[in-house]
Amino acid sequence: HFAVDVKDLVVLDAGLSTGGFTDCLLQRGARRVYGVDVGYGQVHEKIGNDPRVVVIERTNLRYLDQLPEKIDLATLDLSFISLTKVIGAVKHLLKPEGQIVALIKPQFEASRYEVGKGGIVRDPAIHQKVITKVTEALIQEGFSFHGIVESPLKGATGNIEFLGYFKLN
Repeated sequence: HFAVDVKDLVVLDAGLSTGGFTDCLLQRGARRVYGVDVGYGQVHEKIGNDPRVVVIERTNLRYLDQLPEKIDLATLDLSFISLTKVIGAVKHLLKPEGQIVALIKPQFEASRYEVGKGGIVRDPAIHQKVITKVTEALIQEGFSFHGIVESPLKGATGNIEFLGYFKLN
């Protein structure tokens, strides 16, 4: 949807998990992917063994001061934390013309009073509210907004999630 060309880019995959985003990035020609996750032992063997991938586990993105090189693009697929809490840390790791593709998960952005039974957010007004909240936080950090689409994949519990594309100005 956003026509992001990742060929030869250095990418941060924040929320590495099993490596789904990383696999897509590698298939599309990313030069190197730094996969960061607060958990450990989840990354698929094929991804973890790829020489283009640097796995950084047991690491909270908010406290990651630096990587061996500045990154061109960050993909954010985080759970149990608002994206607004990590934007500053990610910006610090990006090159001046850096980009972000963020998976906006309403269940982790909305207030607990707005999240329904089983962690599901069904109200389109709340979806719009959290999209606006995340977008405004990125704009405040110096990013420009370049689009949003509903994710073709639902969250683990059936939540509707959104992919947003942002560039540093």
